[in-house]
Amino acid sequence: MVEDNDAPETPTGSPVKADRLRSTAQRFGGFLAAMVMPNIGAFIAWGLITALFIETGWMPDERLAVLVDPILLTLLPVLIGYTGGQLVHGQRGAVVGALATVGVVAGADIPMFLGAMVVGPLAAYVVRVFDRLAEPHIHAGFEMLVNNFSAGILGGAMAIVAMLGIGPVARTVTEALGDGVQFLMDHGLLPLVSLLVEPAKILFLNNAINHGVLGPLGVVRSAETGKAIEFLIETNPGPGLGILLACLFFGPKISRATAPGAIIIQFLGGIHEIYFPYVLAQPRLLLAAIGGGVSGVVTFMTLDTGLIATPSPGSIIALMTVAPPGEHVAVLTGVGVSTLVSFGAASALLGFGRGESSKRKRQDFAGPRHRIS
Repeated sequence: MVEDNDAPETPTGSPVKADRLRSTAQRFGGFLAAMVMPNIGAFIAWGLITALFIETGWMPDERLAVLVDPILLTLLPVLIGYTGGQLVHGQRGAVVGALATVGVVAGADIPMFLGAMVVGPLAAYVVRVFDRLAEPHIHAGFEMLVNNFSAGILGGAMAIVAMLGIGPVARTVTEALGDGVQFLMDHGLLPLVSLLVEPAKILFLNNAINHGVLGPLGVVRSAETGKAIEFLIETNPGPGLGILLACLFFGPKISRATAPGAIIIQFLGGIHEIYFPYVLAQPRLLLAAIGGGVSGVVTFMTLDTGLIATPSPGSIIALMTVAPPGEHVAVLTGVGVSTLVSFGAASALLGFGRGESSKRKRQDFAGPRHRIS
């Protein structure tokens, strides 16, 4: 009796589930990247304007500095919501996604990038479902009327839902993160503060954490001892620099193209927000940010260093300016360690660029190809 060795084997069990989970995670990450990465140019423009024209920038100009908040609080979230809506349902989805994002922007006084990444695609999906249900019943000649009114009504409704629903949630998250940081500081668990600070930064809550919690604590300590490590926790440019370097050497093509400009804006200009989209596009890089933050705090504690005041903006030049006499090497060492740790972790998480040869992973960053049907 001859065995049929050519019969195909059907894999079963946990390997199949693991493959499905991995594939789902890759598609989800690719979709997030497709929302964020096409708008990197706008983030760089904002970073340049901020680094140059704010009060503590290189060329302070009150008239031009008024551009900073509208771009950060309104334009950038709307662009992300627009792009997410376009991925889900084309131009109609883009318009409705942008409209709904305005609702979430109006409902919060912090940058609502995470909210835009949720409400933009969600609003477009609602319109897509409506179109599929209504299209067979629309009489000839009424298509434009129905399409315009449906987009207006559904987009307006989603804007109201976003304003009343996601805005309060964002405020709650901000307050909870601030309370968590305060608790860890009060109990002497300083390195663990980065477990909250780094995720909060990626959600663009860095100013709330720094000026609302770490800054006041640092002022008290600096008045007593002449320096404060609290001023180095959120403003340390090392974790962001390491992630951007990893994206430069091992990231997807679009990341490699934009990373050099982002590095200059982040490390020399002190605008940390410029690297947040790279992490939002690939959430696993948050682990690298946390690792860099923790290692930096441990190094600063070991060397018993701190700053005299909050560096603003958080550039390496500003850090050196407010470092106590004789502490510059210690501060640079902490920044260097955090950069190396975050770079190593981010490089490993990016697979040291091996995945770039795969067509599927290249398509993770090709926006139009991620349209959901």
